[in-house]
Amino acid sequence: MSKLVSIWHFTVRAGLSDSLGGVMVQTRIHDFLSEAVTARGAEQALIDFTDRTYSWDDLQTAVDDAEAELKAIGLRPGDRVVLVFENCISAAAFIFAASRMDAIVVVVNARLTGAELERIIAHSDPSIVVFCTQASDAAQAHSVECSATKVYGAFVEAAIFKRASSTPEPVFSAPSEQVAILLYTSGTTGAPKAAMLTHGNLIAAAHASAKVRDMVATDMCYLALPLSHIFGLVTFLAVCSAKAAMRLEAKFSVERLYDALQSNVTHLPAVPQMHAHLFHYVREQNKPACNRGVLRYVSSGGAPLDPVWKREAEAFYGLALQNGYGLTESAAGVCLTVNKLGDPDISAGRPMQGCVLKLDMHSVGAEPDKGIGEILIGGPQVMKGYFRDADESAKVLTDDGFFRTGDLGRCDEEGRLHIVGRSKELIIRSGFNVYPVEVEAALTDHPEVIVAGVVGRTVSGNEEVLGFVKIAPECTLTETDLKAFVHDKLAPYKRPSRIILAPDLPAAPTGKILKSKLIDFFSKDLGNPQEQKIRSD
Repeated sequence: MSKLVSIWHFTVRAGLSDSLGGVMVQTRIHDFLSEAVTARGAEQALIDFTDRTYSWDDLQTAVDDAEAELKAIGLRPGDRVVLVFENCISAAAFIFAASRMDAIVVVVNARLTGAELERIIAHSDPSIVVFCTQASDAAQAHSVECSATKVYGAFVEAAIFKRASSTPEPVFSAPSEQVAILLYTSGTTGAPKAAMLTHGNLIAAAHASAKVRDMVATDMCYLALPLSHIFGLVTFLAVCSAKAAMRLEAKFSVERLYDALQSNVTHLPAVPQMHAHLFHYVREQNKPACNRGVLRYVSSGGAPLDPVWKREAEAFYGLALQNGYGLTESAAGVCLTVNKLGDPDISAGRPMQGCVLKLDMHSVGAEPDKGIGEILIGGPQVMKGYFRDADESAKVLTDDGFFRTGDLGRCDEEGRLHIVGRSKELIIRSGFNVYPVEVEAALTDHPEVIVAGVVGRTVSGNEEVLGFVKIAPECTLTETDLKAFVHDKLAPYKRPSRIILAPDLPAAPTGKILKSKLIDFFSKDLGNPQEQKIRSD
């Protein structure tokens, strides 16, 4: 039995199937919409990428029309609906429409390749594929390849393809059992693996997200995070649960973000790359820092915070930058900070509502003497398992319902979680553990570096550290310059043997660097693995 250390336990009951204290609770994610329509039907709900405004009543009409299309083509409870899209009203409409019918939505970013999409369709075995074509040339191209039929309604437009045969999944009344969303984890170039997120998972995550962000009905959330990614999807549901409003962007545009921050945006959830692009844009265009306007909440997720970068962000926004941690399999939110402006804390924060965390000190990469172990997550947000993959599910779900994240972390004396790195990304250099996040933080300290990714590469009897950084096209920074810059920031065994500087890095739609593709993508620049002499001093 692995030694498990419980580091925090914060449980708040979130009703999922009964009335709790006279307050309406939800059993399906579309209940958020129904409640918002009842309470605020004529109020603004959504502004899309064309700047068109929709009320909650408008959104419900779009869902009604999407549901009619799904029924007309024969969608059954338990069927899967592959939804190929970039953020738009039709994506929101078909997600809620499928929920009404107890069908399971497979959310897919339209910018995946045809081969990646084919693997997902083959694995998820959907009865229907819906392409949201209004906001996405990529979705339009995929729909043409499939000979999908165009449909129109209050959801604007889409294209639907009916597959020849498909086997429905069982349907459950309990929200903790009924799957709402299949979300494929990163690495779809290998064997597909889809997290089964139940209505209970997503409802709990949405409530926790809205609560910790103090989101209320008068708020406006800027949402450029893809709804095909768990961060974006749960943020969307959190906005709906709070009956607030959102600016739903089809693609991230730094110009549109900057302009929106000068107007009515109160909440900005983003990944570090989005913030970094905004800061660079302001410097490049010689624009003033954020005027703040009515902005009152800014968060960053997807990577640990560097102290220097955090201070820059807070000076720019004039607000505390909150940091968080979450995964697809945990319906996003696990931890989040609630710090005040100027607080030097760079942790991932304390567990969110209903979340339970443990550290496994016997996992690969653990360092018990430093309090570092693998993070295990428990609570109502933990996925049901991987779709039709009992073996993979058993590898990551413990008998008592905890999810093994593969991430390494430690807990400080204040009960806050610090992410050290991923056990699979751990680089062992000359017998020393190198956590990529440390090296990335040193690289991004340089003002000309926008984002950085660090990976290991096997050499004879060892591993070398490789750094990849994104810089502006006009930047004159060199590899030699950057090596000199980090020399005194890193122990000898942590210093990269190569640093590749490029105007762009392979990235997911959220902007998160795809580390698994870095070495192949830059293979010509890297050349053969190098041997690097490491001194113990």
